[in-house]
Amino acid sequence: MLTQEEIQMAGHWADVWAAKVMRAHNNKDSYTCASGITPSGTVHIGNFREIISVDLIVRALRQAGKQVRFIYSWDDYDVFRKVPKNMPNQELLTQYLRQSIDRVPDTYGQYESYAQANEKHVEKALHLVGIFPEYIYQSQRYRTSQYAQGMRRALECRSIIMQQLNEFRKEPLAEDWIPISIFCEQCHCDTTKATAWDQEWGVAYTCSNCGKEGNLDLRHTDAAKLPWRIDWPMRWAYEDVDFEPAGKDHHSDGGSFSTAEKTVQAVYNHAAPVSFQYDFVRIKGGAGKISSSSGEVVDLQDCLSVYQPEIIRFLFCSTRPNSEFAISFDLDVLKNYEDYDRQERNYYQRPAPEAGEKAMKKWLTAARIYELSQVDKPEAEMPYQIGIRHLCTLLQIFEGDIEATIARLGDVAESQMPRLRTRCACAWNWIQHHAPEDFRFSLRKDSDAPIVLSDIQKQVVCEVYALLPLIDQKDENDFATELYEINTRLNIQSETLFTVMYLALLGKEKGPRLVNFLYTIGSARLKAILGRYAE
Repeated sequence: MLTQEEIQMAGHWADVWAAKVMRAHNNKDSYTCASGITPSGTVHIGNFREIISVDLIVRALRQAGKQVRFIYSWDDYDVFRKVPKNMPNQELLTQYLRQSIDRVPDTYGQYESYAQANEKHVEKALHLVGIFPEYIYQSQRYRTSQYAQGMRRALECRSIIMQQLNEFRKEPLAEDWIPISIFCEQCHCDTTKATAWDQEWGVAYTCSNCGKEGNLDLRHTDAAKLPWRIDWPMRWAYEDVDFEPAGKDHHSDGGSFSTAEKTVQAVYNHAAPVSFQYDFVRIKGGAGKISSSSGEVVDLQDCLSVYQPEIIRFLFCSTRPNSEFAISFDLDVLKNYEDYDRQERNYYQRPAPEAGEKAMKKWLTAARIYELSQVDKPEAEMPYQIGIRHLCTLLQIFEGDIEATIARLGDVAESQMPRLRTRCACAWNWIQHHAPEDFRFSLRKDSDAPIVLSDIQKQVVCEVYALLPLIDQKDENDFATELYEINTRLNIQSETLFTVMYLALLGKEKGPRLVNFLYTIGSARLKAILGRYAE
């Protein structure tokens, strides 16, 4: 692990922001870092950018010797405004529009509510990438009146809040506006208007949906909450939040962060947390911004089906949060694996002092990214590596049998097995569901009808068949020399040799790099496949 001095020299953005947090709060011993989301639908990989950004700051603060509380708020007391397209039983969900999300049923029938189903889906995945926040469920907080004092404070400072909000509104708030949102006690919808406050704990309201007129005691109700622009700063003060990032929509001029930082100071007597703006994450080939409510999303679980946890972390921590980037599921997956593997090899090749300050700075920058990419701490010694392209070839040769693939490698220690199995599973999922068609292949079987070959093509197969014993006797380069001499003997182009072999082995005209492919298949299986043509 890098020392604190080396971490500062590396200058990773997470460490830079951690230093800003410490400076802003007088270098105290303990900090609170916050994140959160409304579980209105599938929590997508764009939402994950905020979570991992906070996790990286948390890690940086802890490595600087600070105590850190990492809280993640589920805003499950927000209004259910739109039924995502990817959710089943759309008619049932439609019946709960305008109610709080925690009242909506789980249409899969596994959890107490729709909100909880979305929450648990994320919570089960976050620990896989080394993220362990303290979860806060805002529906519980509001329904047990823990924020009663915060709501009363907003009522007491109504004129201050109105002035702050009106600075950014095209139309000013109505003179009788009251800063409390209410879910009707009869129909449970937010189609209400707070009509009066008794200067203590009582708030009156009417509902335009069912006509109910009611009175609430903020100390004993589960039907009231603060509007978002007031709720956010109230919670900053309640939880003593020191750092919380937000998307560029919140950080835009007049966005909710602009008003919240005014409200938290003027109303709740608390400094606004340090914050930065993070940009959108797109899916390569997608139409634009990912949206939970649209249902057209890719989530963390989807990414974990293709990428090892360390590589997901690597993609985020190697990109500055204010830079937009895309998650790829096409051939770029291979490049992302190769970039990570290169970074890993580099980490375990620390330059000697005589390499110079410039070389050391470059290594430290890359080393810090690698350390932050790890689910836990880096291993003491270089982990086992197998190139992703070679692994994809092996997996297809063994038809996705992970244990047979690992057995073929033959040099894997038991302690290295879990991570290798994860890489194998991810690679096989990618091959099956995302790899382009010309990348996929399967070896022909004895039961498959032989490919019809011309006389010259049969000669090529016979020549290769005769060379198969050399696979067990010579190294790959020597075998390649022998193989390419077939072109001279038969007066053919290399392209003909390649095409014939791929046809005989795969039933298609292209495939992996031929010499390595033949070596990987092995002489025994090659004899079984090619023997029918060499008889």
